[in-house]
Amino acid sequence: MSAAEQRLRRSMLMLSGIMFLGAPIELWAAEHTESRTQYIPFVLCGLGFVAVVANLLLPRRKTLFLLRGIMGVVTAGSLLGIYEHISGNFAFELEIRPNATHSDVLLEALKGVNPLLAPGILAAAAAIALLAAAYPSQP
Repeated sequence: MSAAEQRLRRSMLMLSGIMFLGAPIELWAAEHTESRTQYIPFVLCGLGFVAVVANLLLPRRKTLFLLRGIMGVVTAGSLLGIYEHISGNFAFELEIRPNATHSDVLLEALKGVNPLLAPGILAAAAAIALLAAAYPSQP
């Protein structure tokens, strides 16, 4: 691997790590702690950060597989978060308009108080780490 590829890989892992560090701060500031389900992204960020740091410090086959596995779990958790956000928005819209159908409130649910793409930051961080893992420094 060339020096430029190593720098790119390291930069991508560092960017992913920064995203995993920043997301819990935003979650805490938004008081994302009202239920046990809302603690899932905190755990996922911790796991993601540990996997990224392990891969930066010990670029071995084991840490590469660990990174890939954890990023898969993080992505699944991100998709769960998107589902939770949209279902919460639907529930809210149906509560304030009890006679409406799902199709009546679809647009409002997509624009609701729970942002749909907020959980996507974890999937983005995982995707960046997975791209970096596609070019391992040591096979």
